[in-house]
Amino acid sequence: MADDALPELSALVRLQLDERQWKKIEAFLVAERFGRPPKNDRVFVEAVLWWRWTGVPWRDLSPAFGPWKTVFKRFDRWSKSGKWLRLFEALRTDRDDEWHSIDSTINRAHQHAAGG
Repeated sequence: MADDALPELSALVRLQLDERQWKKIEAFLVAERFGRPPKNDRVFVEAVLWWRWTGVPWRDLSPAFGPWKTVFKRFDRWSKSGKWLRLFEALRTDRDDEWHSIDSTINRAHQHAAGG
């Protein structure tokens, strides 16, 4: 898929990244690039995020992202080579404190708070 396929993709599935977030990831990927350039890094990253967001099996990946097996093989290569870890480490240095997640298991009320 070419870069111009992104609007077409966004019409079919909900995209996870805004332009600001994508630029941070893209800068990392350009610095890490070697060998044959990929067809479209953004579509691949969006496919992985969509897969994690929906929790579907790889075989049920939306056809808008291309063949599921191609996406899986690339995901697997990145995992085995440590590229995902390096990406997360690079993004961790530029934290965005807009959103925080608190594990609900630590939010406990006293046992007498439940009564009326």
